Amino acid sequence: MKHKFNGTQQATEVNGVWVHDGVMDMIRAIRACKTAAEERAVVRKECAAIRAAINENDQDYRHRNLAKLMFIHMLGYPTHFGQMECLKLIASSGFPEKRIGYLGLMLLLDERQEVLMLVTNSLKQDLNHSNQYIVGLALCALGNICSAEMARDLAPEVERLLQFRDPNIRKKAALCSIRIIKKVPELAENFINPAAALLKEKHHGVLITGVQLCTDLCKVSEDALEYFRKKCTEGLVKTLKDVVNSPYAPEYDIAGITDPFLHIRLLKLLRELGQGDADASECMNDILAQVATKTESNKNAGNAILYECVETIMSIEDNGGLRVLAINILGRFLSNRDNNIRYVALNMLMKAITVDAQAVQRHGANLGMRKVVDEEFKGDLTAKICSIVAKFSPEKIWYIDQMLKVLSEAGNFVKDEVWHAVIVVISNASDLHGYTVRALYRALQLSAEQESLVRVAIWCIGEYGDLLVNNVGMIDVEDPITVTESDAVDVIEIAIKHHTSDLTTKAMAMVALLKLSSRFPSCSERIKDIVVQYKGSLVLELQQRSIEMNSIIAKHQNIRSTLVERMPVLDEATFIGKRAGSIQATVSPSAGASINLPNGVAKPTAAPLVDLLDLGSDDVPAPSSSSGDLLHDLLGVDLSTASTQSGVNHAPKNGTNVLLDLLSIGSPTQSSQSVSDMLSSSQDNKTPFSPLEGLSSPSSNSIQPTSSAGAAPVIDFLDGFSSNPPKQETENNGTAYPSVVAFESSNLKMVFNFSKLPGNPQTTVIEATFTNLSTNIYSDFIFQAAVPKFLQLHLDPASGNTLPASGNGSITQTLRVTNSQHGKKSLVMRIRIAYKMNNKDVLEEGQISNFPRGL
Repeated sequence: MKHKFNGTQQATEVNGVWVHDGVMDMIRAIRACKTAAEERAVVRKECAAIRAAINENDQDYRHRNLAKLMFIHMLGYPTHFGQMECLKLIASSGFPEKRIGYLGLMLLLDERQEVLMLVTNSLKQDLNHSNQYIVGLALCALGNICSAEMARDLAPEVERLLQFRDPNIRKKAALCSIRIIKKVPELAENFINPAAALLKEKHHGVLITGVQLCTDLCKVSEDALEYFRKKCTEGLVKTLKDVVNSPYAPEYDIAGITDPFLHIRLLKLLRELGQGDADASECMNDILAQVATKTESNKNAGNAILYECVETIMSIEDNGGLRVLAINILGRFLSNRDNNIRYVALNMLMKAITVDAQAVQRHGANLGMRKVVDEEFKGDLTAKICSIVAKFSPEKIWYIDQMLKVLSEAGNFVKDEVWHAVIVVISNASDLHGYTVRALYRALQLSAEQESLVRVAIWCIGEYGDLLVNNVGMIDVEDPITVTESDAVDVIEIAIKHHTSDLTTKAMAMVALLKLSSRFPSCSERIKDIVVQYKGSLVLELQQRSIEMNSIIAKHQNIRSTLVERMPVLDEATFIGKRAGSIQATVSPSAGASINLPNGVAKPTAAPLVDLLDLGSDDVPAPSSSSGDLLHDLLGVDLSTASTQSGVNHAPKNGTNVLLDLLSIGSPTQSSQSVSDMLSSSQDNKTPFSPLEGLSSPSSNSIQPTSSAGAAPVIDFLDGFSSNPPKQETENNGTAYPSVVAFESSNLKMVFNFSKLPGNPQTTVIEATFTNLSTNIYSDFIFQAAVPKFLQLHLDPASGNTLPASGNGSITQTLRVTNSQHGKKSLVMRIRIAYKMNNKDVLEEGQISNFPRGL
């Protein structure tokens, strides 16, 4: 079919769209290309022709050339040379030319282009055009590429169009208004009344966009939120009730439900209005219950409405009956055959369990769905289940039992950090070691193909094999089990020789065998024979372990028992997330360097706290780029600064030698152990080290590095990371400046006392005293501070982490500040204080600039 645009232009209808014949010829030529080089040649030829037409100011073919440019742009080729053609077409008088021009404007340009400023006047004229279709084109373009400057200039026109006679224009104006208030939030108040008027619309298209505009206004403006709560809540409830109870309407019906899109938009707006407001929540309780009970759940549209209804119920103010109803809906979702619906339900249950754990537990049986879900969902689903179990376990034996079920049924889908955490919990449950190793031995007989279960089992057998054989630590719920020393070794041998076992499993099995060689002397020769088989392994890791362990078993029996002693209690807080005493942080294996613990368990270091308490970028020193500065990487200490302050000039060294030199530790074994102890202690204190000098946190109270006789004390190099400062400093500190109230709120008061070190005017010693002004006890107290780059700040550990109520005690903490611009710039500091009050996290921040002169 042919259609003439004018006397010379022809177009062809393609899938309902009219396309210029010249454009179709170019598309066919490009599609006929067999190689990328041929395609580039065709595109270069077409671009050259378009440039020639632009230079000749060809008006008849301008819109066809722009259509070609848009197709070339979609192929990924540069088309910036045609941007001005868009503006020329927009400035023309005809609708077809404007349509191509605006389409090109939205496709070829974005809000970052400076040339966009030239189109503002054309947009303003078209927004006031008598032809409503041209007005619609301008609104579409403005809603897609509007910049902040354009929003300020054209907001009055868009506001006026919200009351236009045609519903399509009102709908487009509402969508354009959303873009404007997102770009310039201070304009939100201008749209409050027009948006409220749209909530009374009968046309569903206009009503949906009006509801969405009100929702976005509530997010950017507190005034809008309060206005809609007081003026519109009842009307929205009535509108939702009308939609729920409306008769069949074919133009809006989807799967027997009237306009589910409008349902969802209304529920989202009610969620914004009800959150934090008891009166608004009370007003919408009945309609939410009606939506939850009347909506059909056998169609996807109905499930979408039920999901949004549950989200709204869980977000608004407390109503026990409604929340039980919402959780029951999630329980039905868990029983659905659609895995997507199950996954959504599980995510929502993670939020709901914090509100009503008892109601959620009634659906615990449905968590067994991991046995039947598709393979691609098992990994994420298992991770969610493990997260719920870890977060809300009432006691360790329950946690261990549930995790053994997960490992037995989905062990190959369990992520490394999950089974790491299981091992850590087991190591901390000393009274359950016997029970756990016996439970793992039983589970291994039934689920030997689950890799994660095998790893946890061989780790526990290596550690607690003697408890397994002797039935030590029996509890009431278990029966005795008969396991010989040979049986225990059999389990490890099967694991190391199994064809599906990977390097990690085999390496852990070899360590377990070494430990059993000491615990079971009668099996020592057999274990030696197993280990020897890997001396010629092509895998270097296994070969090295085999040679070293064979040497220990054969030649160093006098030290073997010491080498294979049981692991010390591992840091549980790092893995389980119960971070009492620090602001909650996320720890993952990719967050930082990992420390290899015995038996192949990788323990991630604490994630660095990268927030500099809102200091500007100018106050943030550049991080060190030296990969060899291990001390800097691990502890966040600037090695060059520390060395200069201590009066020692050390050249950077690679590897662990830098730690041996700095800490004056005699043997590599001692060095490795000391660093591991220091990092473990820092994690025990729940204090993340930051690699940025601007932020300081207290070091652990338990860090007490040892050094050989006559070696320099660690304080010389770490300058404040030791829990005991040099004696000569503390003796010479004398108060020379008046105390100041550095920070005070309704809950907390912080007082600074100052003193100077003799002969060092640049360094100020500050003793901070924290007093609780409320009647509640504060727990998990932690103080952090940040300073500009011309200052250096070190914090000693606080005297405690519990602050008694009503000023009946205090916490003290010592700070040392070195001012490199002493006499030129004054001290300034930003602080952050975190604590728990009535089991709720409280965070207070402030800036201190009232330091006495001369510091």
